[in-house]
Amino acid sequence: MTNVAVIGCGKWGINYVRIFEEIPTARVDWIFDRDEASMRRVIQRFPTVKAAKTIGEVLGSSEVTAVVVATPAAGHYETVKMCLEAGKHVLVEKPVTLSIDDTERLILLAESAGKTLMVGHTFLFNPGVRKLKECVTNDSFGRMYYLHATRTNMGPIRQDVNALWDLATHDVAIFNYVLERSPEWVSVTGVRLFDNEREDVGFMTLGYSDGVIGNIHVSWADPYKVREVVAVGSRRRVVFNDLESVERVKVFDKGVQREAADGNYGEFRLNMREGDISSPRVENSEPLKEQCQHFLECVAGGVKPISDGSTGLDVIRVMLAADRSLKLQGAPVRVTSIPTIAAVR
Repeated sequence: MTNVAVIGCGKWGINYVRIFEEIPTARVDWIFDRDEASMRRVIQRFPTVKAAKTIGEVLGSSEVTAVVVATPAAGHYETVKMCLEAGKHVLVEKPVTLSIDDTERLILLAESAGKTLMVGHTFLFNPGVRKLKECVTNDSFGRMYYLHATRTNMGPIRQDVNALWDLATHDVAIFNYVLERSPEWVSVTGVRLFDNEREDVGFMTLGYSDGVIGNIHVSWADPYKVREVVAVGSRRRVVFNDLESVERVKVFDKGVQREAADGNYGEFRLNMREGDISSPRVENSEPLKEQCQHFLECVAGGVKPISDGSTGLDVIRVMLAADRSLKLQGAPVRVTSIPTIAAVR
């Protein structure tokens, strides 16, 4: 039995309490939030959970083995640092921090303490995303041309990060997971529609090796909710629609093939091929529960998490390059130009 504490009792915090209470091998001992009303809502729903008056009360408990940090992103570094220094395994909501240096410090701290540091990139545990990767890595998909993601809705508008940090981080993680590498450069434009200090709409282009392009559109201002990732290859087109309850992944047997033109040296003709549309079976499971179960397995067996600190760091590096590009009005910024602790030691 793994005893868990949850720090942060907002929308995601209460979901984490629910999930861990449903898993037979885990139990939520403590919760903590500076907002007492948020803690009361959790206690009303889960009366066996104890509410701490301070974070020190949580971290001082010898029974607590692992901690979930589901607080606003700006406070992640200090909270996760305290948890690791107290000898706890940590699952922290994305983004892991808002800084490369802070993220690297947490990775080094977790390694030196022999503790698990996992980042809550929930979509890496989504059965639809895993099926998408399975489809595009199959030889029948052909060569990857590009990826496109749309993540829009009317709010909710966050006060700690802009729409790119809130939404595009999901798709950067998905793209990196599917392609098994990080982008080389990024170009971003955004708009502040609501006269606040953060971009409400963003358009991001990612340049990967081998000429593969990724494009992401995010918005808090679109009345039409979309959660879609499209992968286009030389032989197939694969679509993952997270809002589709039945056919969440569709494979379009369509493509363009280049063949040498008869009698014309160095010239080619393009043949359009159209085939069937199919929908492979996708397991019906809750991604957050899959993520939490994986976290428990890593804690129990010392297994490296799928979304470990380095995975979170790759996303942070992309997002910081995106911030720089945004200030440069969309000028491409090389992801490797963002310095790290390791680079300046």
